[in-house]
Amino acid sequence: MAYHLSTLFLILFFLIILAAFFAATEIGMMSINRYKLKHLVKKENKQATRVNQILSRPDRLLSVVLIGNTLANILASTIATLIGQRIYGDAGIAIATIILTLVILVFAEMIPKTFAAIYPQQVAFATSLPLQILQLIFAPLVYISSSMSNGVLRLFRISIDKIQKEFLTNEELRSVVHEAGGLLPVEHKSMLISLLDLEQATVEDIMIPKSDIVGIDIEEPWSEILYQLETAKHTRLPLYRNSIDDLVGMIHVRDVLNLAIDNELDLKSLLKAADEPYYIPEATSLNIQILNFRKMKRRSSFVVDEYGDIQGLVTMEDILEEIVGEFTTDVAALSRDITPQSDGSVIVDASLTLRHLNRLMGWQLPMIGPKTLSGLIVEHLGYIPPAESCLTIENYRMEILRVSDNTIKSVKMFKISKKRK
Repeated sequence: MAYHLSTLFLILFFLIILAAFFAATEIGMMSINRYKLKHLVKKENKQATRVNQILSRPDRLLSVVLIGNTLANILASTIATLIGQRIYGDAGIAIATIILTLVILVFAEMIPKTFAAIYPQQVAFATSLPLQILQLIFAPLVYISSSMSNGVLRLFRISIDKIQKEFLTNEELRSVVHEAGGLLPVEHKSMLISLLDLEQATVEDIMIPKSDIVGIDIEEPWSEILYQLETAKHTRLPLYRNSIDDLVGMIHVRDVLNLAIDNELDLKSLLKAADEPYYIPEATSLNIQILNFRKMKRRSSFVVDEYGDIQGLVTMEDILEEIVGEFTTDVAALSRDITPQSDGSVIVDASLTLRHLNRLMGWQLPMIGPKTLSGLIVEHLGYIPPAESCLTIENYRMEILRVSDNTIKSVKMFKISKKRK
């Protein structure tokens, strides 16, 4: 009799372990990171390939898990009842039921499922081979149960053959990058986030305003044109007549040097070597424009509004800076845009774009509407303020330093702390 009870206890222990196996398998298989799994499959990892095959038919996976778990729990309940009757008589049935419920809840459900949720990949890989063997053993039951469940699903117009593929939205990809933790350097995270933002930004957001475009007026004396070519800080220069609105073309400094070497540099040859202007709408997104640059074999283009009027200039370098950040080495140019003061404030060129200013200073000036600091101030006030005017936009205090030609030229500003209510 003692031997018989020990055998029953041994069988009961095995059944609880079996139930725990199926509980852990279900959570491990369903919680595994599908993108890591696909990566390992591409690297021809055998365990990953086996898990991927199992997950390709979730109905069969769940059938095996539920069949095995159900059988293990039913048999465990029967064995526990026999043990209870042997030890405590009729009262042992109730005692065995209570004890078995607690044991299964803790040791066959909570502990294995929690462990599998924490280590899904390890659990899925470890249980994949036994699960494949059990699929063969339970093949008839799996087929019957899967057919019945799929039949019921079809009544609700749900087909197992149309398993939804996992696609990540832009925001979900952003969350994945942020949650990468220490797996990615901060610089790489920033670049990936910037790539995702290219779709939301337009060329109007990053363009050089028309008033700041540096070019060559071909109506100027030839000596003045030569001087501008010699002192140019850009490799590509627009050629125009009297104003930038009357564009003639774009000339590369390399072509100018070639003409000079061949002693053929004059106005006629300069115009002949210039490329035709390339125009793009102001609403063109950056991700589309970078593809257009590659397709058109261009590195710069002029931004026009709906009436065809030139609004600014955008280059490939401008878009690249949106991805990798500022890589200009012209410190003097940066200091002209933003000049720190001893009192903690900064003097800002009001023609600077809000997007650029926010990036350089780590601020959050509103970017809905005007693109430049000057435009933001004028829109906020409703008029062009005189010099020495002061105002506050959100939590940024500003003082107008210089105004000329109906345009705000420079502003002294600093960030103030928000008052607690």
